[in-house]
Amino acid sequence: MEFCPTCAMLLQYEPARSGKKSRLFCPTCPYVYPINAKIVKKQRLPKKKEVEAIFSWEEAMRSAPKTQVTCPRCQGGEAYFRQMQIRSADEPMTTFYMCCNASCRYEWRED
Repeated sequence: MEFCPTCAMLLQYEPARSGKKSRLFCPTCPYVYPINAKIVKKQRLPKKKEVEAIFSWEEAMRSAPKTQVTCPRCQGGEAYFRQMQIRSADEPMTTFYMCCNASCRYEWRED
């Protein structure tokens, strides 16, 4: 991609035809850049930053409030819960649960 040095618009490509050379031209001002040879530009991309988790899902659920609900796996009576809006705003929030029983820790959701 090349930009116009005059107005900073993206230059458009016009292929060679009827004896004229191919060129790059600006759609808003009279700037024209004739193409005499193959244009090659190399640019290194910056290194990607590593994403560090602030806290895991399990840690987040452990700090979540508890509620009285029956676990579908172990039939325990208490679970941590979080609510998130994962669909459109006019839809109800989704509730995510994690069983408080240390040997179970089953996760499920209710829409």
